[in-house]
Amino acid sequence: MSFAAPPRRRPGPPAKRRRSPLAITLVVVAAVVIALLLLAQFWTEVMWFDALGFGNVIWTEWITRGILFVLGFLVMGGAVFSSFAVAYRVRPVYAPSTPEQATLDQYREAIEPLRRVVTIAGPVVVGFFAGVAASAQWRSVLLAIHPASFGKTDPQFGLDLGFFVFSLPALRFVVSFFMAVVIIAGIAALVTHYLYGGLRLGPVPAGTPRTTRASRVHLAVLGAVLMIVIAANYWLDRYSLLTATNGSTTNARYNGASYSDVHAVIPSKEILTGVAVLVALLFVAAAVRGTWRLPAIGVGLMVVSAIAIGGIYPAVVQRFQVNPNAQELEADYIQRNIDATHDAYGLDSIDTQPYDATTEAEAGALRADAETTASVRLLDPQIVSPSFRQLQQNKQYYNFADTLAVDRYDIDGKSRDTVIAVRELNLGGLGDGQRNWVNDHTVFTHGYGVVAAYGNQPGPDGQPAFYEGGIPTQGALTDKGYEPRIYFSPSTTEYSVVGAPEDTKPWELDYQADDEQGGQQVNTTFPTQDVKAGPSIGSFGSKLLYALKFGSQEILFSDRVTDQSQILYDRDPMTRVQKVAPWLTLDQGMYPAVVDGRVKWIIDAYTTSDAYPYSTSKPMQEATADSLTLAAQGVPVEMPPEVNYIRNSVKATVDAYDGSVTLYAWDTQDPVLKAWSDVFPTSVKPLSEISGDLMSHIRYPEDMFKVQRTLLTQYHVNDAGQFFSGQDFWANPEDPVASGKAPAAKQPPYYLSLQMPGQKDSAFSLTSTFIPGGNTDREILTGYLAADGDAGSTAGKVADGYGELRLLELPRDSTVPGPGQVQNNFDSNPTISEQLNILERGSSNVVRGNQLTLPVGGGLLYVQPVYIQSAGGTQFPLLRRVLVAFGDQTGYAETLDEALDQVFGGDSGANAGDAAGEAETEVPTAPVEGGDGSTEPSAEPTTEPTTEPTTEPTTEPSGAATPTGDPQTRLNSALQEANDALADSDQALKDGDFTAYGKAQDRLQKAIEEAVAAENEIESAG
Repeated sequence: MSFAAPPRRRPGPPAKRRRSPLAITLVVVAAVVIALLLLAQFWTEVMWFDALGFGNVIWTEWITRGILFVLGFLVMGGAVFSSFAVAYRVRPVYAPSTPEQATLDQYREAIEPLRRVVTIAGPVVVGFFAGVAASAQWRSVLLAIHPASFGKTDPQFGLDLGFFVFSLPALRFVVSFFMAVVIIAGIAALVTHYLYGGLRLGPVPAGTPRTTRASRVHLAVLGAVLMIVIAANYWLDRYSLLTATNGSTTNARYNGASYSDVHAVIPSKEILTGVAVLVALLFVAAAVRGTWRLPAIGVGLMVVSAIAIGGIYPAVVQRFQVNPNAQELEADYIQRNIDATHDAYGLDSIDTQPYDATTEAEAGALRADAETTASVRLLDPQIVSPSFRQLQQNKQYYNFADTLAVDRYDIDGKSRDTVIAVRELNLGGLGDGQRNWVNDHTVFTHGYGVVAAYGNQPGPDGQPAFYEGGIPTQGALTDKGYEPRIYFSPSTTEYSVVGAPEDTKPWELDYQADDEQGGQQVNTTFPTQDVKAGPSIGSFGSKLLYALKFGSQEILFSDRVTDQSQILYDRDPMTRVQKVAPWLTLDQGMYPAVVDGRVKWIIDAYTTSDAYPYSTSKPMQEATADSLTLAAQGVPVEMPPEVNYIRNSVKATVDAYDGSVTLYAWDTQDPVLKAWSDVFPTSVKPLSEISGDLMSHIRYPEDMFKVQRTLLTQYHVNDAGQFFSGQDFWANPEDPVASGKAPAAKQPPYYLSLQMPGQKDSAFSLTSTFIPGGNTDREILTGYLAADGDAGSTAGKVADGYGELRLLELPRDSTVPGPGQVQNNFDSNPTISEQLNILERGSSNVVRGNQLTLPVGGGLLYVQPVYIQSAGGTQFPLLRRVLVAFGDQTGYAETLDEALDQVFGGDSGANAGDAAGEAETEVPTAPVEGGDGSTEPSAEPTTEPTTEPTTEPTTEPSGAATPTGDPQTRLNSALQEANDALADSDQALKDGDFTAYGKAQDRLQKAIEEAVAAENEIESAG
């Protein structure tokens, strides 16, 4: 009996591993979550842009970025992948048996399992970074596709300036990009060929080539392409010389091609271009003939040429020909720089006139400048914000900016310089018990109204003289009619959900009415049925996306988010303009204006370039920095690192009620604006659509003025020879008021109404001064600059003279004191310093206001307001004195009118704005709730402000009789009385009793006078 072996089963395919349902579910959920998070960031942006009517902007940018990313990825990734693939495909089947190859065998064996991963992952990684770099150039590419003509040619090559501004930057990027592609692809080819035996570096038998034919062809082609790209780079270098900085070996530094550049560097670049093309042909020959000798010689020749022709020869020309004769040889090229700089920065039509300023103050000298004298601004917008808070904030959940704005308004048929502020929403003023999602995002949704005060007149007891303010709003601007609700402002950083069905009881808080107004909470509902202010979030999908975007589940579940709701975010006007116009550079000096029944934020915007031939390049952030910008808190405005061309091409407005952004073409001749208008054809509205009311509030842009004044420190010199010597260069003075606070910070320019010498009428202007440059501490005045900022009030038409720069040049031997000298004269004057020092000894602080300079009376008049505020507790400045200087004469009085008379022989010949005394405040004032001015409120808003003081302040000094005794006793008594008066002043302010406050201030003044008299007696006796 036999047993047969069972037949063997043929092995089948391995059983498929079953995927876990849980794993599949987790992967799907993760993919959905990632998709939702991406949508929450990207699609909500689309909704935001669509709500503002600028959907084409984001799609144009994203599509351009996407195309450039794909192109960059494909070109770089494809080139590197092709190099790997070609080098591997043409590898020798049998590598020579050498020690070198034996060592490489080990690496090949180790790498082979990962070869596919490396040859795919490597190109993908470098392609990704190349795509990112390419997408970042979307602005340059769009400008190159939509160029505009400048109508002017450069003085060296005769090309339209548009080539340098629009085409050259894109060409430089393309050449640099391809150079990087060829180099990285070449490295990939070299490594692969070496690893697989196509290229040998070690010893080889005589007559044996180091490369296989296939690898030689591959590497030679890459070498030829690289040489062509290098040739293109050399050729473009010629044009880039026209924006390079020169003069490092001479006294003058300027931009543009110098003598040695034109006569040595440019010819050398042309020669090197030819050499590079020749070497490219030698690489092609190497691919055909099978020898590396010719390209090796060619590369050596190119290196030697680059050193000798491109480096040594220009250096020799500069050292032995130019430097000994620099002033003569560089003159033509310095003149090119002067002319181009004037044109690029709008300095070509500046009105320069000599001004032989007198330093002698004669009686009646201001008679011819009566209009300017009456308009001198006494209210410092950088100082009086605390006074606005104390007197007009009204509720703790409102606030004002630290720096207020200066504008002008027609009041009773007369244009008045005005300090204006918007009462913005301030959620930080709410108590912790009031902070919750409902309050933060649906109740406290907006600020309320504007507050305006006369710039040239103080109010009662040194307060600002308000002509618009209060809640509900009252005053001259309310009489004209405007929407007071402020949904969009710089300090409004939280999102708000607004709107509700029409039959719903309002819940958005306007204000808490006082008893005489009914004592009820006044609410409103944003009319989302009629006004589009933000994306609609009525659908479940929109709620979900925004809940994810802001990390707030309340958006998804709150009953206050309805089908009529809109969500408001990115509410800072600067942010809104920057997002819808990413091609613009924004001015830091945004300001509000009541225009056509709405509060609108007005922002100056610039088109800039760093590629204007021969124009001087300036770091814009540095040129626009001054004591105010350095002291400002907040996010700085993004600016280009270097500019050599700037135009105030756009005026932008943001409606404070509905957030709508409007861009108006201002400089319609600007080629850069024309190019961007072709890119975004619906973004910018024509100048003709600017209303007359808006036109009346447009002013000269501050940052552009700062850049211009910085350049004029040198470029007021029009002669190349004088420019070369640099002996007449100027400087912008440091801010004498900010001494110790922001050291070495420039004095900011100031807006004020004035009539310049030779000007027919007074105009709202932006002004600045100049002092000698170089290494000197002598601060005399050398120049005075004013820009006419009055655009008129005619719809669609800019007034004649707007934007004209007027420069007064003082004689070279001038002795007119500069801002620093004037401040020193103020501080060292015995009478002035004595009285101010006595005030500082008490419980008060002296705050010096901005130092204004005006060309009146045949000389330069300096005016500086002086404020007094408490040293502790409730602090806000009140105007108490005015300092005036003309030449070396100084005046110090309670009013500007009195101080002017002191300086000008008892009669200045003109009346200042405060000649009629204190102006009556035309709107009610109300200290902020809580009484102490603190921003920390009680747990619940106070519905009724305190109308009666809790403590009756002392209105008469203790011991009302005049102090008697020896001088020291009288001095001590007077100082004690001054302290008591200051304490009573503080208490009166806390109680809102301004009558008592005025009496306490009178006592304070009397005590100071008695202290000064006693101290004078002590010094005389000593």
